[in-house]
Amino acid sequence: MNLHYQIQGQGPTVVLIHGLFGSADNLGILARALKESCQIISVDLRNHGQSPHSTTFTYRDMAQDVIDVLSQLNISEFSVIGHSMGGKVAMAMTELMPSQILGLIVLDMAPVAYQVHRHENVFAGLQAVSNQHITSRKEAEQYLAEHVQEPGVRQFLLKSLTKTDDGFQWRFNVAGLIANYSTIMGWEPVPPFPGPTLFVKGQESEYIQTDHKDAITAQFPNAKAHMVANTGHWLHAEKPETVNRIILHFLQALKN
Repeated sequence: MNLHYQIQGQGPTVVLIHGLFGSADNLGILARALKESCQIISVDLRNHGQSPHSTTFTYRDMAQDVIDVLSQLNISEFSVIGHSMGGKVAMAMTELMPSQILGLIVLDMAPVAYQVHRHENVFAGLQAVSNQHITSRKEAEQYLAEHVQEPGVRQFLLKSLTKTDDGFQWRFNVAGLIANYSTIMGWEPVPPFPGPTLFVKGQESEYIQTDHKDAITAQFPNAKAHMVANTGHWLHAEKPETVNRIILHFLQALKN
């Protein structure tokens, strides 16, 4: 699985991992802030962006994909930042190469299995677009809007719509994501990771709850937490300056 990736900046390596339905560009706000002092590697996970599609979609698979990129680049030490599903990929990496991860930052995700199906309307919208011969982004958004009410969510999804010789198509693997949704929402606990870890929660988001504390502590005993006020799940997009400051402070502390 040869992932598509981007490299920016120079300095200590930081890996950025996007969430479900995303791509490397989604964490561009973080990359622009960090590339002044770090080498940033932003990846497209399998079944997303410009990376290959696959029928297998476990967190261990996705973690190994990212590790393979780092191996190809001869990078032996790095910090990793993951948002949402990308946070779970980052956490899964700690089982495969704990001694090489200098620091772990998880944006609004807990190491637990979630029971609530949060994306039924999104999948319905994606399938509605896939079932039509789409000739413009405007036409795609019209079909998408029948299922996805929030304009911001539609615009986020449409970033992964690409023009081909046969009209417009989704870059991500819609059928594969639907087939593996239970795995995406699930979680297999990892051995305790002793390295510095930071969980950053959006105050208004439901992804990190008080009753997740035991699971976090068991798997990440040196974890610290930071809440960003008046933000939801997309905290880095809603309050980029605040989130960037939190991340830079954490990364700077690793050097001391």
